[in-house]
Amino acid sequence: MAVHVIRRLIQAIPVMLLASIFVFSILQLVPGDPATNLAGPDASDQDVEIIRERLGLDKPMFEQYLSWIGGALRGDLGDSFRSSRPVSELLRNALAPTLELTLVAFSIELVLGVVLGVMAGTRLRSLWDWGLSAFTIVGIAIPHFVLGLVLLYFVGFKLGWLPIGGRVPLTEDPIEGLRYLVLPALVLGLTGASVLARFVRTSIAQVMNQDYIRTARAKGLAGRAVVVRHGLRNGLVPVVTVVALQFAALLTGSVVVENVFSRPGVGRLVVGAIQARDYPVVQGALLFLVFGFICINLFADIMYGILDPRIRFS
Repeated sequence: MAVHVIRRLIQAIPVMLLASIFVFSILQLVPGDPATNLAGPDASDQDVEIIRERLGLDKPMFEQYLSWIGGALRGDLGDSFRSSRPVSELLRNALAPTLELTLVAFSIELVLGVVLGVMAGTRLRSLWDWGLSAFTIVGIAIPHFVLGLVLLYFVGFKLGWLPIGGRVPLTEDPIEGLRYLVLPALVLGLTGASVLARFVRTSIAQVMNQDYIRTARAKGLAGRAVVVRHGLRNGLVPVVTVVALQFAALLTGSVVVENVFSRPGVGRLVVGAIQARDYPVVQGALLFLVFGFICINLFADIMYGILDPRIRFS
C-alpha cells in the first residue's frame, strides 16, 4: 500500500507544476493593465510606470513566475494590489466559510446520492427507479443560481423560514450558523446528489447481476448483507471518481452560490478580485482551488487501492 501511495504522490508533482504554470499564464493573457487600473484615469504615464515597477510587472513573465511560485512554496502568495494585505491572509479568512458550505453540501450530496442510488439500483424499473430519474433530470437541468434564487424567494423571503443571506460562524453559534447554511448547502448538495445517485444506481445495478452476488444469496445471506457487504463495496470503486469530481465541483460551485446568498468566502473573494484586476488574489485563489482539485483526485486514487487491492498490484 505504501508503494501505491508514494507512486501516486510522485505522479502528482508534474501535474501540480503544470497547473501552476497554467494559472499564472492565463491571467497574464487577460486584457488590461492592473497598474493603469490602480493609478486611476488621471494618472500620467510616469505614474503608471512607477506602479508597474513597484509591483514587479515590468519584469519578464518567466522571472515573474519564478518569483511567484518560489514565494508560493514558502506560503507567500504576494500582496493584494487593492488592499496591500497578504494574499495568504485573505485566503485564510475566506477559507473557513467556504469549507463550512462545501462540507455541509457534500454531506447532503453523499447521503442523498448513495441512498437514492442504492434504492434505485436494487429495485430496477420500480417507483424508486422512476423517481430517481425524475430527480436526476430536474437536479441537473436547473443551474445553481436559478435554484438559489427560487429558494431565496419562496423559503427566505415569502415564508421567512430561513435567513436570505450572510453568515454566522458555526464555532460561535452552531444552531444559527446552520440556519444560514441550509439554503446555500441545499442548492449545492441537491445538484450534486442527482449526479451521484445516477452513477451509484448504474454501478449497483451492474454489480448486483454478478455471479458472486447470486452465490451470496444462495448461501442464505440476508438481502441487506448482500447489498452492503458485497454489492456496495464493489460498486463504489467507479463511484469514487465521481465523488471526487463532485467534491471539487462543490468548491468551484461555491463561487456562484456565495454571491447569490451574499456569503463571505473564496467565491466572493475571487469575483471581487477579478472585477478589480487584483491578479495576486486571483492567482492565489485559483492556485488553491486547482491544488485542492488535484489533492482530492489523489485521495481518490489512494481509495481505489483500499477498495480494490487488485489496483495496488496492477
